[in-house]
Amino acid sequence: MNTAFLPKQVYFFLFSLLGIVYITGLFVPLMDNDSAHHADIALHMYLTNDFVNLIDNGKDYLDKPHLHFWLCALSYHLFGVTSFAYKFPSLLFTVLGVWSVFRLGKNLYNVETGRLAALLISSAFAFILANNDVRMDAILTACVAFATWQLVELIQTRKFINIIGASLGLALGFATKGHIAVFTPAVGIFFYLLYRKDWAFFYSWQLLLLILFFAVFISPVVYCYYLQFNLHPEKVVRGKDHINGVLFILLGQSVERFQGDSFGSDAKNDYLFFIHSFLWAFAPWSILTYFALFDRIRNWLTRSQEWLTTATIIIIALLLSFSGFKLPHYLNITFPAAAVVTAACIIGNVHRSKLIFRIQAVIVILLLIIAALVNAWFFPVKNWLIFPFVIILLAAVIYFYKSQFFTAVQKAVCMSAAAISLVFFLLNANFYPQLLTYQAGNELAKRIKGTIDPSDIYFWPDVYSSSFCFYTASLRNSFSDSAFSKGRPVWVMIDKKFWPEVQKKYTTGMVYTNRDYEITRLQLKFLLPEKRKSQLTEMMLIELKKNHQ
Repeated sequence: MNTAFLPKQVYFFLFSLLGIVYITGLFVPLMDNDSAHHADIALHMYLTNDFVNLIDNGKDYLDKPHLHFWLCALSYHLFGVTSFAYKFPSLLFTVLGVWSVFRLGKNLYNVETGRLAALLISSAFAFILANNDVRMDAILTACVAFATWQLVELIQTRKFINIIGASLGLALGFATKGHIAVFTPAVGIFFYLLYRKDWAFFYSWQLLLLILFFAVFISPVVYCYYLQFNLHPEKVVRGKDHINGVLFILLGQSVERFQGDSFGSDAKNDYLFFIHSFLWAFAPWSILTYFALFDRIRNWLTRSQEWLTTATIIIIALLLSFSGFKLPHYLNITFPAAAVVTAACIIGNVHRSKLIFRIQAVIVILLLIIAALVNAWFFPVKNWLIFPFVIILLAAVIYFYKSQFFTAVQKAVCMSAAAISLVFFLLNANFYPQLLTYQAGNELAKRIKGTIDPSDIYFWPDVYSSSFCFYTASLRNSFSDSAFSKGRPVWVMIDKKFWPEVQKKYTTGMVYTNRDYEITRLQLKFLLPEKRKSQLTEMMLIELKKNHQ
């Protein structure tokens, strides 16, 4: 493509809107479940200076490799134990991932496809969400994108620097979440080589050197598993001892997750999981992605376009659909390929611009309706400082929708990117801040800051709050009567259902309470203001004076 799909000024404007969204997301409190849970594993590293052993609530943690936890612990050293510190490494990798998608699109097609692909992935719903509810996915997706880009350049140029880059990208992905980070780029590159008929690469010295460097780069993680588990056969995880940590990380982890062993999932037998989950995860671009894939499959044998992106999406879709353990954020590893194939489809189908515009107009309207529903009914905006930004973003959506200066397909892209920016600005500035007041852990941590020493706080058996531990920068202590022997105040975190039991056994002093709800599993009854109260439980932080005699 000789002419620019969009002027540079428009790209700058849209990326600036998205930049505001990503930056505001850095300060949204962590959610219990995976986000705060992973933050606490890194917190253990930070507080104990033990960067070898992965420890979760005082127990050995086996499921995922070290990189995410290492990066967060390092960030705590730089910025303190804050939401920003936990999320910042993921944002840095996100920037790398977006740049890698640009370079991948440029290498497979041209500069304009690369630019558009970078815009598409950075404005995809679940890609932004991965920087709000931070797990491993932002880092993993970036590593997949970077490794794929480097592998494509290696095949095209055979340069030594790309051997280092590709092996490092694969190793960093492996050190984040295991073999899926290697399998995903490998699938795409395999079909790219078939498309190019580049059989020589399969037995080239570059491939051997890449494998060698990959082995070297993953050795720190493998060695840590050896130290934590192989040297300590007495350790028990999920009811098993004599764990071969090296074998687990090199093979067992991937097999267990595919089979669903020791994990489980509500979607285990949902074989259409990828199709319906991708619809919202890659919104607002998912319909165009399906359109692009249909077109590619129909013309597969003509070899008119590369096979890398199409094969990656289809193979990973099949893998996830038949896996025993599947969650929506697992789809993120397909986003680099999806962004490139969708960008190529948009640019290559300018003659269908009216159809593309209509599809995106419907999606934009749906996004705006949902945003209005959430922020006007479920959690009405209370901070009036939000409104000027909302007006600016809404004006941008309307401007691109009605502008006479852009073609229909340009308007489709611009108004969609502006709309998703508006949606996530409202999520970050209004919805999440209000929602997280219903997560008792972080709220109680805020209320006792500077008044109660976290080392004096214990958790009642079977009561957990990762967010409370994180925001008090303390490790979880389990309560027992031995706590009274230290001659220090004793505070206990309980669920309200244990309150009668505590009153029978102990004399209580001050009590802090906060409403509580499992906010990562939203139900309609909770979202409806008139029914919300009936869905809430309560967590209590209680001062215990002494045992009853």
